[in-house]
Formats: sequence, structure tokens, C-alpha cells
Amino acid sequence: MESKILETLRIDPAYIFLFILSMIVILFILYVNLSMKYNRLQSSYNVFMKGRNGKTLEDSLREKFGEVDAIVKVTKQNRNDIKEMSKKLDRNFRKTGIVKYDAFNEMGGKLSFAVAILDSNNNGWILNAMHSREGCYTYIKEIIKGESYIELAEEEAEALDKAIYENYDVDVKMMKK
Repeated sequence: MESKILETLRIDPAYIFLFILSMIVILFILYVNLSMKYNRLQSSYNVFMKGRNGKTLEDSLREKFGEVDAIVKVTKQNRNDIKEMSKKLDRNFRKTGIVKYDAFNEMGGKLSFAVAILDSNNNGWILNAMHSREGCYTYIKEIIKGESYIELAEEEAEALDKAIYENYDVDVKMMKK
């Protein structure tokens, strides 16, 4: 059968047949691809729903949001508690330095000592206990910002330096040279 339209356009019917055949193959490939995506979506949906209807799903989402709100509330409270504890810790004594020595030449065994106890701002005190044959004498000196308004003995100054620089692993005697 001859077509006058095809003759006037000078198109061979074989080309039209090949074009339609290639379109059918492309559409079939797209259909298979779309079917696979749909099946994956359907299986994901089934896993998500797990036999629930819309009402129970809404209830379970509301429950989860309630749990998230509770966690946020607890987290805020924990942050406030940590800030408060941090402020309290700054006032606690946390640095110590101790030096044992012989206060008098006739005594041995290094029974005398100087202890520096400081907070994080290097405020605190130094306790010096000097042991002799007649007894033990104890002195205390206040430390403010790492300094004393009363002159410190050599051992007291060394104990103070140990307390201030204990976190730096610095040999205090080497530092003074």
C-alpha cells in the first residue's frame, strides 16, 4: 500500500517503523526503571508503617516529639548545673605545693614543711610548720593572686611556686636561675 503523504514528504516507511520501534524500547526501559523505584518506595513505606494506620502513626510521632522535648529540657538543666558547678569549683582549693626541709641544723629527717594551697585564681594560703627540739611552730600566710603581702621564707616561696606551676611540669628551682 502506497501513501501519497509519504511520497510527497519523501520518507521511507522503514524509517518510521524503526523510529516507533526505538521509542517502544525506550519507553519499556523507562517503565521497568519506574516499576523498580515504585517497588522500593512501596517496601520502604511498608517498613515505615509496620501495620499501623494513620492515627497510631500520629500518636507515635507525638510521643517521640514529647521525648525530644523532655531531652531538650534535661539538657538545658544540665548546662545550667554545669555552669553553677564550674563557678563553685573556681573557689575550691585545687593547687598544692609542699616542701619538706630541716628548719634547724641540729635537727634531721626533714620534719619541717611548708604547704601552699591555692584555688584556680591563685588565692589561698601557705602553712609553714617548723619543728625543733623545743616544739613545733606553725605559721600561716595569706596568698592573693599568687603573691603574699608578708615576706616569704625560701621554702614557702618554693611551695608557692610548686602550687602555681604544678600543671606545667616546670622544675621550680631551674625556673629561678
